[in-house]
Amino acid sequence: MAQSPSHKFGQALGKLFEDIVLDDILKPRLQQFAQTKNYYLDWQRSRPARSGKKVTWEDKYGNKHDLDFVIEIDGTDDQLGRPVAFIESAWRRYTKHSKNKAQEIQGAILPIIDLHHLSAPFYGAVLVGDFTKAALDQLRNNGFAIIYIPYRDVVAAFKEIDFDVAFDETTADESYTAASKRLAGLKISEKNKLRLALMRVSKQEVDRFMDTLRNCLDRFISQIIIMPLFGTKYEFENIDDALTELNTVDIDRPSGEFERFEVIINYSNSDTIRATFQNKILVADFLRKLKS
Repeated sequence: MAQSPSHKFGQALGKLFEDIVLDDILKPRLQQFAQTKNYYLDWQRSRPARSGKKVTWEDKYGNKHDLDFVIEIDGTDDQLGRPVAFIESAWRRYTKHSKNKAQEIQGAILPIIDLHHLSAPFYGAVLVGDFTKAALDQLRNNGFAIIYIPYRDVVAAFKEIDFDVAFDETTADESYTAASKRLAGLKISEKNKLRLALMRVSKQEVDRFMDTLRNCLDRFISQIIIMPLFGTKYEFENIDDALTELNTVDIDRPSGEFERFEVIINYSNSDTIRATFQNKILVADFLRKLKS
């Protein structure tokens, strides 16, 4: 089935934003940060350490997800490092699709974060177009840092090259077809004007995003708590039995066998990692990884 003119224009517009916002605006900031901190920044291009050009990582269920940027510790062109930041992007023209896209991003990123939770990684999303407040709040409430460039800012940026892209669902197909041709024929000078215009309207969002990233990855450990837990395990089939037995437990003279180590790592930026281990070797291995 042939694409509708509006869909074709929307895809082309989204690709242009990807080239400008991700490659020209955000990537240089991420590269500068990574280089000064000896991190490795990965993005979509050929890299000997992985197959193909896509930046693909597995989640805790074994599902694979393609991402826009990943920052690694000890990563090189030839070796995958330990991931400490995941960034995804999305473009949506209409708010009716924004909630689904937010859920899609959340469904891809959070299971990856769960798999790497002992690193307490940073995760963020770059959103361009029309997204509802509910969609944005959903991501922020789940810990995402957000760069959001609303469609009205996109329209304003295009006005600087005398290109009206304030289209909606009532716009005629002929207008979309003409706009697609204009978009495909943009001169380098026009793309540069667009880039500068989008840099201006997104500066505050990008600065805030980078501050959050820096705050996360520049953090340092402020406290390490290790609690070896000993005790007797009690199992019950109902609440009444549990309440009855609870009254007989002597907490002043505890007894029992070793159960596990509980480890709490508090960071300078208020991040906290909580982990459980069954022996000293695993605790030591975990602490050494944090040191790297």
